[in-house]
Amino acid sequence: MALLLAAAGGPGAAVAQGKVKSKHGDWQVRCETPPGASKQQCALVQSIAAEDRPNIGLIVIVLKTADGKSRLLRVIAPLGVLLPSGLGLKIDDVDIGHAGFVRCQPSGCIAEVVMEDKLLNQLMTGKTAVFIIFQTPEEGIGIPLALEGFKDAYAELP
Repeated sequence: MALLLAAAGGPGAAVAQGKVKSKHGDWQVRCETPPGASKQQCALVQSIAAEDRPNIGLIVIVLKTADGKSRLLRVIAPLGVLLPSGLGLKIDDVDIGHAGFVRCQPSGCIAEVVMEDKLLNQLMTGKTAVFIIFQTPEEGIGIPLALEGFKDAYAELP
């Protein structure tokens, strides 16, 4: 997993492979002080797999940017996903929307969105999120994500 996250690149990739500081439900709070940084950076991380296809999984990362001004939701999907369809998200059966994939690397394809207050509140108060990836235009694969512990884990982010 560390290799997968390190290869994802960008802010938060190194953090996602850092030391586990705490666990809340299925969420891990991972922290690391990047080389040359004055303070540690932390992220929430959860790895999930499709219930009916354990070989298809996602890594979900939530972090604050280094300047503390933005919150990012980053999802690493396996290679072979249909890029034009993007990544769908439902929380408690409510369609939240789609995010486009921003880049693919040998470790997977990355979708990333800046989290507005509304999405953050939905993640904090929801029970289950379902991320949807597509391998063909007709075949969406829903991958459930437990939100239990998200609020407490998020509160730990510096």
